[in-house]
Amino acid sequence: MGADAEAAGDEDCMKPDIASAEIERCFQAAREALLAERNSDSFWPGELSTSALSTATAVCALTLAGGRSPLITNGLRYLADHENPDGGWGDTPKSRSNVSTTMLARAAFHIGGAADEYRRCLDRANDYIQRTGGIAAARARYGKDKTFAVPILMTCALAGLADWAEVDALPFELACVPPRCFAALRLPVVRYALPALIAIGQARFAKRPPRNPLTRAVRSAAVATSLRVLEAIQPGSGGFLEATPLTSFVTMALVAAGQTDHPVARKCVEFLVKSVRPDGSWPIDSDLSCWLTTLSVNALNGDLAVAAVSDRRRQAEAATGGHRPPPQEAGITRDWILSCQFRERHPYTNAAPGGWGWTHLPGSVPDADDTAGALLALSKLPVNDASRDAARRGVRWLLDLQNRDGGWPTFCRGWTNLPFDRSGADLTAHAIRALHVWRNPVAAVYDRRLQADERPAVMDRRYSEAVGRAIARGFHYLAREQRADGSWLPLWFGNEHVAGDENPVYGTSRVLVAYHDLSVSDDPAAQRGLAWLAAAQNDDGGWGGAKGAPSSVEETAVAVAAMVGRASRTANHDAAPCGTHGPLCIAHGLRWLIQQHEAGKLREPSPIGFYFAKLWYFEKLYPLIFATKAFRTVLCANLANKTGAIAGAAR
Repeated sequence: MGADAEAAGDEDCMKPDIASAEIERCFQAAREALLAERNSDSFWPGELSTSALSTATAVCALTLAGGRSPLITNGLRYLADHENPDGGWGDTPKSRSNVSTTMLARAAFHIGGAADEYRRCLDRANDYIQRTGGIAAARARYGKDKTFAVPILMTCALAGLADWAEVDALPFELACVPPRCFAALRLPVVRYALPALIAIGQARFAKRPPRNPLTRAVRSAAVATSLRVLEAIQPGSGGFLEATPLTSFVTMALVAAGQTDHPVARKCVEFLVKSVRPDGSWPIDSDLSCWLTTLSVNALNGDLAVAAVSDRRRQAEAATGGHRPPPQEAGITRDWILSCQFRERHPYTNAAPGGWGWTHLPGSVPDADDTAGALLALSKLPVNDASRDAARRGVRWLLDLQNRDGGWPTFCRGWTNLPFDRSGADLTAHAIRALHVWRNPVAAVYDRRLQADERPAVMDRRYSEAVGRAIARGFHYLAREQRADGSWLPLWFGNEHVAGDENPVYGTSRVLVAYHDLSVSDDPAAQRGLAWLAAAQNDDGGWGGAKGAPSSVEETAVAVAAMVGRASRTANHDAAPCGTHGPLCIAHGLRWLIQQHEAGKLREPSPIGFYFAKLWYFEKLYPLIFATKAFRTVLCANLANKTGAIAGAAR
């Protein structure tokens, strides 16, 4: 709140209309700012943070593939300018140092031929690596998962900073077997990292062949075939997963294997050259266009019209349970989301058609979170036969992805112990919400098309029952995964200020929304989660990853939205202490968000851990999207309950 508002008397401060007007003002400002981020094609491309990790790998790859260039010089200068005071590098300009990124940055200066020029920078880096444990620490950071540990050690070996004996041999010959056999083979890397398995496996084979003559013979025979597999799965953009690190690692490995002029290597280099930022850095990935667009549509409840929404219109929407925006405005975005759905089996995850990935670019891979987000967004936009058909395919895709434990993994149904195949509470809650919202609308399409035929009606019933069983199994999984303190941990979205880089505030908030959406907020598990979330609120009114972690817009916004879901269903809206998850908890969170808005900080993103909090990034639209969602949720809750209790408690 501004200084004048803070000076107002207690009586005026508690008037719901004053607080509601304040929230309305913030919502409209956030809404307009979010809509302004749409591009001319009616989707949200966003902007990922620059990355020291990505910059280091790109510099190494470009140097090894073709010598010095201005891109390499600028990349090294960027790294030198962004070294942390402790001598290390974090993944983003806002991140704490970590041994993996520091080892890669150090390797970049050596491979780039600039070790003498940046000697003072490297001396500090060497000290940091020695203090933090070096190669042993890098291995420990990723545990059994070799997806990142092996590429990092390969880069160090190419820089002359590690022996090739430190680089684990990868069985690239297994890429030659049919994808349906991968489950039985239990590869040491996740399925999406098949390009790294092939390229780095060949590099290690070329630099340090196995002693066993049979293994040497098998791998020698598999070189040409596995390279053809690698070429077949490379996307048109040249960038594997649209990710700079993975594409760079593949480039370095091919050069090390004597394949510098291979078509895959040339396309990788083209991708790296095109994706460099003006400041000489590279981002972790090209963009999150599909994810950001569906998040934005859901935050705005499908209202993409530029004109402001009136109180009367919102009250009418709340009374009728929703609305449909003008088809010309929202239909374009709907059709764009439909165009991002995968219609063919994915070449290297072998995922069936029907899912969505994080971007519209060709390196994307279908996953549970993005598919659930797309299904929810389509339900809020004008529905036509195309969107119903797409939803049916998406629902089927999610049903087939569900793990045996009842939860949902990221990319593929679990067949290893690696994290990407493991179920996650955040993914499961998102999938439950998506299945629920399309359970009946998808089935109803058959009745309209073939009313005279009894078979579609039977199919509808079986379809709906299958969705119901999947949702029930999902909730059973969530109940089992709830920690003793009442919280849930997300598989994605870590927080570097919490022990183990965990983020229980994000995980718990996402799960609670699923309980609310399906009207089971009174479930004991949800009640324990709400109590934990209330207790995790910081003294300043905001939330971080856990109690005591610095408050952020992202975590505060998702926590407020989650708690409003329960408060809006409670008959007694009298101010209650935070420990009983009453309106005061929400009010304090709102006050914190409003203060960030008035201080011009509502658009300041915080680093977020992905790849299970082992890599870090931030996205400029996250705080704006989440804050818009929180403000809108509060306003709609007040109108739906015909009370200003939540808003009134905010002052």
